[in-house]
Amino acid sequence: MGRITARRPIERITVGRGSARRVDTLAVEEPLEIRLAGRPLAVTMRTPGHDVELAAGFLVSEGVIARGEDFRGAIHCGGPGAGGEGNTYNVLDVALAPHVAPPSPDLARSFYTTSSCGVCGKASIDAVETVSSYDVATDAATVPAERLAQLPGVLRAHQAAFDKTGGLHAAALFRAGEADAGAPDADDAAPLVVREDVGRHNALDKAVGWALLGGRLPLSGTVLQVSGRASFELVQKAVMAGIPILSAVSAPSSLAVELAERSGLTLVGFVRGDTMNVYTRGDRVV
Repeated sequence: MGRITARRPIERITVGRGSARRVDTLAVEEPLEIRLAGRPLAVTMRTPGHDVELAAGFLVSEGVIARGEDFRGAIHCGGPGAGGEGNTYNVLDVALAPHVAPPSPDLARSFYTTSSCGVCGKASIDAVETVSSYDVATDAATVPAERLAQLPGVLRAHQAAFDKTGGLHAAALFRAGEADAGAPDADDAAPLVVREDVGRHNALDKAVGWALLGGRLPLSGTVLQVSGRASFELVQKAVMAGIPILSAVSAPSSLAVELAERSGLTLVGFVRGDTMNVYTRGDRVV
């Protein structure tokens, strides 16, 4: 898996049975500096891979861009620590379309200091409601409860890097409704995309970036399935991408529920076996 995983020697201890030396596989974590037209914008700790998607999704999440035509391209370049020895692939320079206004320097500094955890607090909820280009409250998508119950297992089956490391979060996008019988893509059980990363926010940004680069925003009529808890930040990113339904295998935070309620997003948590908790917009779960 290239730079996604790394192998390190460890001592494995079994209580009552002693210890043994072995090699363990770890998830790689490295910094990625995102630049806009050569100027530093944000630094995030991520698992290498799908970096262009990560940058594109991050810019969607922060309201800088909203559609595929806003994103012109990106290239890895040498960065701090390269020492003249070549490209570190830890700096990505992004070019936006001429019609996209760059973020102000003050906003760029804010990105730089908070990119690891996203936005927080009451003012941020108001900002999300104001900035998002998409109104998820008007999305008419519905999803059968039986289908939601299956999604964690489908997501888990596609987590190749997690199988090796046990240390990666994942985010996947699915179609919400039943497939049309005669449609070419009739297998709605299959995910549209799955992305893994040491950061749950990065995994989602990669999935959203995939959608942006493919001209698929807004993500109307989709379900976002995540492998962990539903934080405020994940709800924020879903709203910014136009995703109407967010399903998580673990608990949501109080602020995540508040933002989901105010934004009209369906938030489902503790999706385990045949049970789940529906926190907001339960009319979409049938």
